[in-house]
Parts: sequence; C-alpha cells; structure tokens
Amino acid sequence: MKRVLLSWSSGKDSAWSLHTLRQMPDVEVVGLLCTLNSEFDRVAMHAVRRELLRAQAAAAGLPLREIELPWPCSNEDYERLMTAACKQAVADGVTHVGFGDLFLEDVRDYRIAKLQPTGLQALFPLWGRNTAELAREMIDGGLRAILTCVDPKQLDSSFTGREFNHELLRDLPPTADPCGEKGEFHTFVHAGPMFQRPIKVKPGEVVERDGFCFADLIST
Repeated sequence: MKRVLLSWSSGKDSAWSLHTLRQMPDVEVVGLLCTLNSEFDRVAMHAVRRELLRAQAAAAGLPLREIELPWPCSNEDYERLMTAACKQAVADGVTHVGFGDLFLEDVRDYRIAKLQPTGLQALFPLWGRNTAELAREMIDGGLRAILTCVDPKQLDSSFTGREFNHELLRDLPPTADPCGEKGEFHTFVHAGPMFQRPIKVKPGEVVERDGFCFADLIST
C-alpha cells in the first residue's frame, strides 16, 4: 500500500488528483501538503486565504501540513523547508508524494530529483492526460472552481474570478491551455467528489499585484 502525501495548491489539478488517487486500490492518501506565504497568510501563488485552505482539508477529511514560506522566498529557502517537510513525512510513514502536474517535463523531473535523496517517491496521477478532455471530465464529474489568479500576459484579466465551467472553456483563447498548465490561470476548488461538503465562497475585490490579477475569495 502506497501511503501518499498529496501536494495541494487549493486548485483543480490537485483536487482531481485526490479524487483519482482515492480510486486506486493500492493507494492511501494520508494528508495534504501546502505552501503558504507567511507574510500574507495565503496559499503561495493562488493567494487563497488560509481559512479557506483549511476548509478544503476539512471537507476532504484529511490532515493538512502547512509549510510557511518567507517573503520574499529564495529557491534555497524553499528547498530547505521542503526537505525538512519530506524528512518529517518519511518519519511519519509516508512513502510517496503526489503531484497534479500534467505535461511540463522540467517540473516533473525537478520534483523527482528533489525527492530522491529523501527516500520518497513521486506520483503523478494525471500525467500525460489530454488537458481539453481532462478539463471537461473535471467539470462533468462535479468539480466546481473559481479562477483566483490570472496571468494578464496570457489571458484577459476579465477571466479573474470566473467559474471554471464549460462556458469558460469555450471563451478561452486558442493559445490558452484548458487546464492552465502553462500558468495562464490558477483556481480554488469549492465543491467536487473529493469533498464531503461544498465550501461556500464568492469572489471579492480583484487586485493586480506583481504582474498578476487576483480575486480575493471570501467565505459566505
């Protein structure tokens, strides 16, 4: 039995990875691992409030391991903190770390290389899937998500705060990956088959910071 700690971003790819892993008979997902910006008390890159992240973990019925990243965070700081988290995971009996990566081989290779000295193995349950088909599968399967972050260099800022649904997929420009794998957008999942109950949120103010557009999600 693989005891898996799932790298959790609060977004759709990690959420669907959880759903996929739970259907594998030789896998037990034992927890979620998430990095947070300690300065702003939010999920790194997605800018989701800590309280909403914890609501997701509770809805998934899984313990949450939070890694506090300094701001600014150097690559050395990031790797040091992740290595410490991996050592603790091994001590707790974890054998694998799951990731929601889809097709970026350099990212996949980096994760495998960094895990190797720790004794943990990497799992990529969604790897190689056709992203247009995967996006439709997620939506048809009951996943509900909001775009929390948009890269305006790749996607119009008006997509910020929109629901991830079939209408959004139709509106995406042909240059955009349907799952946002090239960094076009990031999401927050508020309902789906991986959760025991939905998380009630709504998009609040949209702000631009560090070259990205963020929707501040608020509990309702």
